[in-house]
Amino acid sequence: MKKLDIHGINFELPEKYDPIKLIGKGTYGAVCSAVNKETNQKVAIKKLAKIEDLIDAKRVLREILIMKNLQHENILGLIDCIYVPVDGEFGDLYLVSELMETDLNRVIKSKQQLKIEHMQYFLYQVLRAFKFIHSAELIHRDLKPSNILLNENCDLKICDFGLSRNLSREKKEDLTEYVVTRFYRAPEIMLSSHEYSKAVDIWSAGCSFAEILSSKVLFPGQNYIEQINMIINVRGTPDAETKALISNEHALKYIEEIPAKEPADLSEMFPNTPDEALDLLEKMLNMNHLKRITVDEAL
Repeated sequence: MKKLDIHGINFELPEKYDPIKLIGKGTYGAVCSAVNKETNQKVAIKKLAKIEDLIDAKRVLREILIMKNLQHENILGLIDCIYVPVDGEFGDLYLVSELMETDLNRVIKSKQQLKIEHMQYFLYQVLRAFKFIHSAELIHRDLKPSNILLNENCDLKICDFGLSRNLSREKKEDLTEYVVTRFYRAPEIMLSSHEYSKAVDIWSAGCSFAEILSSKVLFPGQNYIEQINMIINVRGTPDAETKALISNEHALKYIEEIPAKEPADLSEMFPNTPDEALDLLEKMLNMNHLKRITVDEAL
């Protein structure tokens, strides 16, 4: 094993891995690029943040199991898992995966001009990944542009399965509203937190698609109330059928007390966008999750 300090973060890796540089840092760990000297393959190595309790352990185990078993060209796969013991502590875990050049968030922020064919191809690959994920009765629950990895040739892979859930196994109370970065959180998660489905991933994909189209976050709410207001300003006040699905009494009371809003005109919000793209976006962002387009229909 060799110890290396990469921008203040200690990586202790087997000799066969030669680190290049730090490429990402977040709540759940840090990622460096590296080369496997035995195969000459470039890889990404994620050092997981300290696992301090049962919740952390479950999240990490879930991510490892899903990355190991979901083998699909649009899903980031697990190449290797490294455990380094530490005296008196659990130790350090490293996940080795394919190296991708960038992520969709960086592409959007770069203001790079994307052709409509690029946008279409990105969304198509996201939906392909979700078709595979949903066929296994899994929901990702944390899709956002930074979790959509890209290569220069436009190959796309979804990553970060730490918040995913198996719908056929999880208890109802495990499906909480504290999932998905707020901007990409489906309304039913906030309004009826224990009663959501694969449709939450379609909403998040729709928000990400809107961001590709406009280079701006569609619903950048800074808190729960502002997020609901922003969604209603764009999608309109929920109809009676959709309101009937809201189990949170306080949320329902709030929605009924605010002035009624008509849906915004998406063609004005997203000028120079093909009608087919706006039609799909509207169906992905249906506030009634029972009527929201499925991944098969979207494809």
